[in-house]
Amino acid sequence: MARAKKTASKKPASAESMAKSQREISVSEFFAKNRHLLGFDNPRRALLTTVKEAVDNALDACEEAGILPSVYVTIQETGTDRFSVSVRDNGPGILKAQIPNVFGKLLYGSKFHRLQMSRGQQGIGISAAGMYGLLTTGRSVKITSRTSPRKPAHYYEIQIDTKKNNPDIIKDQEVDWILENGDGHDHGTEVTIELEARYTKGRQSVDEYLAQTAIANPHVSLSYKMPDGEIMIWERSTDEMPAKVEAIKPHPYGVELGVLIKMLKETRSRSVKGFLQEDFSRISARGADEICELAKVSTNARPSRIGRHDADELYAAIQKVKIMNPSANCVAPIGEELIVKGLQQVHEAEFYASTTRPPSVYRGNPFIVEAGIAYGGSLQADELLRLYRFANRVPLLYQQGACSCFKAAVSTSWRNYHLQQSRGALPTGPIALMIHVASVWVPFTSESKEAIAHYPEILKEIRLACQECGRKLGLYLSRVKREAAAKKRLDYLETYVPHISEALKDLLQLKDKDLGEIEENLAEILRKPQNA
Repeated sequence: MARAKKTASKKPASAESMAKSQREISVSEFFAKNRHLLGFDNPRRALLTTVKEAVDNALDACEEAGILPSVYVTIQETGTDRFSVSVRDNGPGILKAQIPNVFGKLLYGSKFHRLQMSRGQQGIGISAAGMYGLLTTGRSVKITSRTSPRKPAHYYEIQIDTKKNNPDIIKDQEVDWILENGDGHDHGTEVTIELEARYTKGRQSVDEYLAQTAIANPHVSLSYKMPDGEIMIWERSTDEMPAKVEAIKPHPYGVELGVLIKMLKETRSRSVKGFLQEDFSRISARGADEICELAKVSTNARPSRIGRHDADELYAAIQKVKIMNPSANCVAPIGEELIVKGLQQVHEAEFYASTTRPPSVYRGNPFIVEAGIAYGGSLQADELLRLYRFANRVPLLYQQGACSCFKAAVSTSWRNYHLQQSRGALPTGPIALMIHVASVWVPFTSESKEAIAHYPEILKEIRLACQECGRKLGLYLSRVKREAAAKKRLDYLETYVPHISEALKDLLQLKDKDLGEIEENLAEILRKPQNA
């Protein structure tokens, strides 16, 4: 009889053995394994995300430097499901020492800690695109940049060391580089990334993203060379730059208790009253006194010595005191006139309307909602409303159903404005609607930045903007309906009055003089409004 084999049992893990296997996780390593969080979940979307991140960086750089942006996008097929993406701008360029970190280090940037409107905020996008290119093709990111015609251009080839979240410089040299920007300056940046991707046309494509970029950025000149060699150009429709935005200090209503405690420890102010006035926006001397009185904290107390209990009392007092909304000069709306110009770039419609709502606040963060409508013309009458969503002038092409723009548009009663609408759906008709949310910090639902979270304040403002545009459209359609009814009555006049008058002449044996009077009376009746 065969004996059963004894198998060595695995030794249970101990606290010591588990500790040996634990190590710090690099942010690059995390996103390399979770790249879907950043918009690189499939080859088609990866191509769009790469173009989007490069274009966003180009536009932000140009606007911050006060330069009217000229952006050139080129996509070339380099193999089966492999493409090279190049984006060049006429911006201020990037200092040589900064180039490796900007393109080869995740979470590196200047915008994260500033409370002002910008497209990019987290310092992840373009470096993540380069990391995706490296993972799928093994190719380095190529960057050329010049800051001045009096200085040389610098060329880099960079890869990301994902374990250390640091750039590996493969090539670094000065090069001759001539930029034909058409603005009289020889400066700018070009980035080239080769990646595994798939190019398609239609919605959620690079083509659509660039067309929508032209809608929300009418001050941009945009040139796009497609993989088949065709070139699309969107000329700027205005030479007016967006209003300059300024960074603001945190608004007290948007600060959580833990952040308040940290700010108290790090402030340079020597008193709690000075801290409240200098480290926050919109707290006056009187407001600071009122907060300290409610919290039972001395106005002259040293902030660094404020304990957990007193900090809690300060936080509660802040919520009770009436504080002005933060300044809106940190946000730059597109503007009603330029929204219409942007829509005209894409749609030949018979009617346009737009609105820019007054500034509002969510969690202490200022934001402005804008909306625009194009109706009729080349738009299809038997299709659902075409919804364009923008956050800080950036098109959002994915996750429409999860976005507050979609929810607000669906919950608007478009039937009040003479459009057909099924319950829980967008209206049907030849109509396009754009919604733009501009904020110092857009509350996206994920790191891929494709849908805006459902904050009640934001939903309310979007719905009000939709209603304002809807009312303008409703007035236009009512006028069209009245004019159509008047034309129909005139057609009746021309068609039937001669026949009726001839019949009356024969029936009543009237003379021509009497007949003329009857024709005039009939015409007058037909000219009157139907409800008269």
